[in-house]
Amino acid sequence: MKPTLLILAAGMASRYGSMKQVDGFGPNGETIIDYSIYDAIKAGFGKVSFIIREEFAEPFKAIFEPKLAGRIETDYVYQSYDLKPFGIYKEIERGKPWGTAHAVLAARNQINEPFCVINADDFYGYDSFEKMAKFLTTEVADDRYSLIGYQIDKTLSDYGSVSRGVCKVDDNGNMIEVNERTQVYFKDGGKVVYEEGGVETELSTDTRVSMNFWGFTPAVFKQSEEMFLDFVAANEDKPKSEFFIPLVADQIIKSGIASFKVIPTASKWFGVTYKEDKPIVQKCISELVNSGVYPENLWA
Repeated sequence: MKPTLLILAAGMASRYGSMKQVDGFGPNGETIIDYSIYDAIKAGFGKVSFIIREEFAEPFKAIFEPKLAGRIETDYVYQSYDLKPFGIYKEIERGKPWGTAHAVLAARNQINEPFCVINADDFYGYDSFEKMAKFLTTEVADDRYSLIGYQIDKTLSDYGSVSRGVCKVDDNGNMIEVNERTQVYFKDGGKVVYEEGGVETELSTDTRVSMNFWGFTPAVFKQSEEMFLDFVAANEDKPKSEFFIPLVADQIIKSGIASFKVIPTASKWFGVTYKEDKPIVQKCISELVNSGVYPENLWA
């Protein structure tokens, strides 16, 4: 059974100012999602599922269905505020849904095969999809998950500090924990440091970080649903709290339910958070097209 690509595309993109999930970055207006799907098809994925808000459905279908018809099966998952499907009937006021792990749970009735989760607005590179497809077809199990581990120096910006989930990995290549470092940046000609409490700590340039590229079996739905119910109960009066995938991974590891293999990649990651990031991403994609990594017209 071919694995499924689950794309997190329900975010509001408030800092970007528009729906960056469908903004054009390639030479013919290709979105970042287009490049992820292109790489996923090449790597052997059999289906792509978009996690979106229902009001985004028509724009998404209009953009992607004509391109993908006959190339890969498509499916749509709607993330909403409604908690009744989880047996929660209390009305809880929120400005946005409950986060990335809640978004994954929204797909629990539509995915029955091994799958990976990625962000819509991140460019990951073919090597990552190839390695994840191999893992999902040869290694994955209900007690054996994975994430792609990027070299930290391949994920940083030249324009300021960023937040990164720094992975602590054991001798067997399994993740022990993820530590969120909120101020990571280059210093003194290529050194990587993070700052905490006014203190700078240097990190090796090949330190592995999570960029939200995870591999699972459908067992993760049942494993995380109880965690979500507990999270809602503890945070119903905190409208900005979010149920993130690393939180689920951390609890799964610490409870002994499953291990997470950190699959290393040397691919360069880039993404968009602010409108100012757009020309940088366009330049990176243009360089990849000019060097022959991607065709100029991706879906010709």
